[in-house]
Amino acid sequence: MTRQISRRNVLKAAGAAAGAVGIAATVSPSPAAAAPAAYAHPGLLHTRADLARMAVKVKDGAEPYTAGFARLTANRHSQTNWTPNPQAIVYRGSGSPQNYATLYNDIHAAYQNALRWHVSGDAAHGDTAVAILNAWSAKLTSVQGSADRFLAAGLYGYQFANAAELVRDHDGFELERFQKMMLDVFHPLNESFLADHNGAVITNYWTNWDLTAMCGVLATGILCDDRAIVERAVEYFKHGEGLGAVKKAIPVVYDDGLAEWLEAGRDQGHALLGVGLMGTFCEMAWNQGIDLYGYDDSRFLKGAQYVAKWSMGGDVPYTANTREKGAREGWSGTETAAEAAGVDPARTRPIWAMIANHYTKRRGLSATYLTQITAKSGPEGGGGDYGPNSGGFDQLGFGTLAFTRDKAKGTAASPTPEASATASAAASDPRPQTGGAPASPSASASASPAGGDLAATGSNDVVAWTAATGVTALAGGLLLLRRRNKAGGQSQ
Repeated sequence: MTRQISRRNVLKAAGAAAGAVGIAATVSPSPAAAAPAAYAHPGLLHTRADLARMAVKVKDGAEPYTAGFARLTANRHSQTNWTPNPQAIVYRGSGSPQNYATLYNDIHAAYQNALRWHVSGDAAHGDTAVAILNAWSAKLTSVQGSADRFLAAGLYGYQFANAAELVRDHDGFELERFQKMMLDVFHPLNESFLADHNGAVITNYWTNWDLTAMCGVLATGILCDDRAIVERAVEYFKHGEGLGAVKKAIPVVYDDGLAEWLEAGRDQGHALLGVGLMGTFCEMAWNQGIDLYGYDDSRFLKGAQYVAKWSMGGDVPYTANTREKGAREGWSGTETAAEAAGVDPARTRPIWAMIANHYTKRRGLSATYLTQITAKSGPEGGGGDYGPNSGGFDQLGFGTLAFTRDKAKGTAASPTPEASATASAAASDPRPQTGGAPASPSASASASPAGGDLAATGSNDVVAWTAATGVTALAGGLLLLRRRNKAGGQSQ
């Protein structure tokens, strides 16, 4: 099949680099091991059954689906008069002629129109989405810039793939050309970052940097039906050396069933970004039969519960964490986060419905803080509803419409959020939801030296914490500190 053959040369170099640092050639057994050679499509954030559910619920006037759909139809990106503005080269980062806003606005327009097409059946929305995606795959050749080019490759790579997945069977969509663009333009940057971290020490880049690349790798592998790419992404989630691997992103599990999110020691905006990205990664994997939501005794559930409680203004413990930063062959130093940063309880991102519905509805587990923050944040919007800057486009959103679901039959609520994935496995089949009819007609305490190409934060970040001083280590090496009461932190 020509689609498969066209990308092999691209993958040889990427695959070799991936094995160098933190990406293993083999993975632990998972439900996907029994899956067929080709992946289920559509099968990234939304399966065919998911799309059918949305369409039926909206047609029947069921809440909260109608409220979620109203947010979609009100967004200017979801209109059929959207005109794409493709670029040959996309730049993100200081020192470059930044034009990446053009890309993320067009991606969200493609995604939102594709989603409206599936829910409403209006062919004009499908045609608009296809026109946007085809325009970009015909022109884009490179993503460039400072270290922020890696953020662009990860964020916009996984989002592009999700938009394409929704129209991959549309008669007018140039699927093979789009797959080639993903493999030539976005994928090499994502693989390179996970393998080499831009020449930096492995902990120089915070959790969300790894997670953007991980989402890009996984989404590309599924879109292009490449099992080796998918397996590398899954292996990195479980055992990667960078801070995006689940045990590095969530380093401490507490006795109360909560687990510390590393970037809570940085600022609220980036912690929310990271939780949203890990949820996105887990959801895309789940829809291909790979259960990462339940991995390591549902570690992500505990981390998400922690961030939900903290973001609503609740007190959470934080274990002081010191990370190395800098270039491997140049400047270097350390930085300590001593306590959880202050929060603004009014700040939110459209990330919670997806995570809460998985654990409480698919799995039947109790997740008090996730339930509360989901209700508080709904109905969730998408790109364009959370401000004009890039941080408002980091998630595709519309979770109230897309992820609200009835509790799976046979599930029983667990009395505590720390219930293991093993105990709940019988209550939910971690396999693709492919049944059903189609839903539609188709903190940097010190900056890097001038001229350096490393980044520990991201574009226009305001650091929400400073390096700790005078910290006395306890016998076990752990020091629990109270959360600060001052607000801070800017999302990127």
